[in-house]
Amino acid sequence: MRFPELEATREAYGDALVELGSENPNVVVLDADTSVSTRTQKFALKFPERFFNVGIAEQNLVGVAAGLALSGKIPYMSTYAVFAPGRCLDQIRNAVAYPNLNVKIVATHGGISVGEDGATHQALEDLSIMRAIPNMKVIVPADANATRFFVKKIAYMEGPFYVRLSRPSVPVIYDKDCDFTIGKGFKLQDGSDITIFACGVMVAEAMEAANQLKEKSVSARVIDMHTIKPIDEDLIVKAAEETQGIVTAEDHNVIGGLGSAVAEVLAEKHPTPIRRIGVRDTFGESGSHKELMLKYGLTANNIAQAALNLISRRK
Repeated sequence: MRFPELEATREAYGDALVELGSENPNVVVLDADTSVSTRTQKFALKFPERFFNVGIAEQNLVGVAAGLALSGKIPYMSTYAVFAPGRCLDQIRNAVAYPNLNVKIVATHGGISVGEDGATHQALEDLSIMRAIPNMKVIVPADANATRFFVKKIAYMEGPFYVRLSRPSVPVIYDKDCDFTIGKGFKLQDGSDITIFACGVMVAEAMEAANQLKEKSVSARVIDMHTIKPIDEDLIVKAAEETQGIVTAEDHNVIGGLGSAVAEVLAEKHPTPIRRIGVRDTFGESGSHKELMLKYGLTANNIAQAALNLISRRK
């Protein structure tokens, strides 16, 4: 499957913030000296009195956001995913999640797809960290339009959220009027043989994998599991009951992220063969995002092969 349009989710984030700023005067934005990269600069240019750059001080970033939330504001705080939660987990846990404050953490540059910045800037453990924190909701949008939807949606939902975005331009899958339910996966394509659960940049790869499988007479169901926490347990169990196996795909370590979340549900509610596509518990390296996705096995071909292997074993 070929998607004609490409757009970075971080670009959509910046645009959504400007729209939110116009709609709601309580929305404020904070950044840790990365606003050009996270695209929060768009909000800063439009609403300078509601933008706060705390400098390279991520722990302070969280503390200030918590204080603003306590004063009735709706703070969106941003930096790279490797820095939040990486450099400020204690503050996120104790100053935001423990008191269940209305702080929206939107991190960009998640995953191996960060590319040339290399291992130190490729967050491969952030989803596992954030989904383990009580009260925290975790979302990984698949494209720019989904990003716009979720960024605006969470402004009107109480409590802390972690939204993980990527660096490169990715295929636009959804229309601008897309609509989702947080906590419920979105079925992009039905299928009876295998189910592929994917999130973020891997959703487009999952759709391409389904096309490859169709050419081999394999019917693949594709689910955009945009919400990692709370995970859609009913949809996972339904897929396990109706298809021969599960494949998960994520730009993240296979430990602790989407694959782990799905496997936990299956283990407790409907044991089913599963294969997890993701980074295999290793650090990344510098290279273009396409080169890295290929080297670390995050492609449509890898997803399709995992599905075929599952079906072969069942037979």
